[in-house]
Amino acid sequence: MSLKVYLARSVCHIPDSCPVFRTSASRISSNKPCSTLKQQLESTMSQAAVLRPLPSLYVNDGLLDPDRIGYLQPSSPSEPLNDLRRRYERDGYLFLKGLLPRDDVLKAREAYFTLLAPSGVLAPDTLPVDGIFDDKKDKLDFPGIGAGSTDANGRPRGGLFVDLALKAHAEPWYKDEFCKHPALRSFIAKMTGWGDNTLGLTRSLLRNNTPHNQAIGVHYDQIFLRHGEDSSIAAWIPMGDVALDGGGLIYLEEGQALGRQLESNFFDRARQTGLTEEEAKDAFNKNMMSGGLLADGPKGFGEERGLRWLVSEYEAGDVVLHTPYTVRLILSH
Repeated sequence: MSLKVYLARSVCHIPDSCPVFRTSASRISSNKPCSTLKQQLESTMSQAAVLRPLPSLYVNDGLLDPDRIGYLQPSSPSEPLNDLRRRYERDGYLFLKGLLPRDDVLKAREAYFTLLAPSGVLAPDTLPVDGIFDDKKDKLDFPGIGAGSTDANGRPRGGLFVDLALKAHAEPWYKDEFCKHPALRSFIAKMTGWGDNTLGLTRSLLRNNTPHNQAIGVHYDQIFLRHGEDSSIAAWIPMGDVALDGGGLIYLEEGQALGRQLESNFFDRARQTGLTEEEAKDAFNKNMMSGGLLADGPKGFGEERGLRWLVSEYEAGDVVLHTPYTVRLILSH
């Protein structure tokens, strides 16, 4: 599972947290970080050049070609802020290792799965914090929230599970504590220079990714934020450890430049097809896909443009910041 929060100058967009469910077969082998932050950054700062076997990575339209896969570049929050700012502006994302205290993230994760437990989503005799999906249940009873499975990205079909997953957004541990974590706001205020003008938008998505269900397709945030400025920063926060093939977020190489171009093209087409300014801002206008996505087939989307998808495993406490135009999606698992 993960959280998305938006932050901005005067109007701030807080992170997209994502509680990723695990199956017993896909559990990460240890709940402890695999290495110290210093060791990990030294060994992976140039991950794209490291030759290591990749697990099979699937998206909604099939298996990703290993030749079309690269690695996200990790950064340490303790690096010089000017370096981090330039990296964010250049790449369209900033992958921060250990920005949040691990225990705070796992506490929120436990609260989330404890809330969902009455729906029957968790395997019997397992701890809520482990988030282990009961694979004997019908997956269709546990759809992903915000995965674009319904028109206009509306309420997914489902019963108690969907009710509880939506209810989680209003829980005090989530909206008043986790989304407003001081370490997140403080870092963004310093990196951007916004200082006390940094505000969190009351807009976030606690996205879950249940095994074998549809994952969110190709998108960028500005599609859904057209009524505001394009200066917001989104924070994607994995609420737990996520293996490479565990259903985490992946980014399109050079996706920020592509997103800006696509958005410009959408508005050009809106004028050509006679849409009013208000209609053009609608993420679900007649020129858009029904769920506001760029494509439901990420594999073909990247291959057609000759671009790689950038992947990573994540640990509780990691945060990825990205621009409103950065193209991304969630892996299936």
